[in-house]
Amino acid sequence: MTHEEAVEVLNSMTKSESLLRHARTVELVMQAYATKLGEDENKWAIAGLLHDADYEAYPDQHPNVIVNLLRERGEEEVAHAISAHYTHWGVSYDNLLDKALIACDEITGFVVACAQVRPDRLQGLEVKSVIKKLKQKSFAASVDREEVRKGAELFRVDLAEHIGFIIQVLQQHQEELALQLQASST
Repeated sequence: MTHEEAVEVLNSMTKSESLLRHARTVELVMQAYATKLGEDENKWAIAGLLHDADYEAYPDQHPNVIVNLLRERGEEEVAHAISAHYTHWGVSYDNLLDKALIACDEITGFVVACAQVRPDRLQGLEVKSVIKKLKQKSFAASVDREEVRKGAELFRVDLAEHIGFIIQVLQQHQEELALQLQASST
């Protein structure tokens, strides 16, 4: 599957700006990890981009619709990673792609949530601030902290280093993601 085809699939099922941004942020982080680890950048990016593609249109069937579509197109490895991106689904983590997706999904969304409440957005966002917010259960309450912990553990990354990597990746794309310092309107 090409990136263009993946974008088409995403846009056919997802309309929410926040969910589209989440897909893009996870895509960017997954692609950066693939580069860092010498993995297939396109495959990892597509897994990040499409992991929640069916969530809005088919919430009761998520992730089965996107997983089946990917399997029909011969994208078994990406399909399996997406089918495993939540530990409560009981799907095995067979390779690094599977582990990376579970490690990047929740925490990337959480980093974005942290940036959105800051006047400087991603600029100057520190790892310690994100970790402090993780301890506040009322902040971004829908983020499953246990998934964040398990994901880092499965991927065998130090959580603080992982958060730092995510911040760095997102900062490189902060304008596209509308997470840059807001110009004052005077």
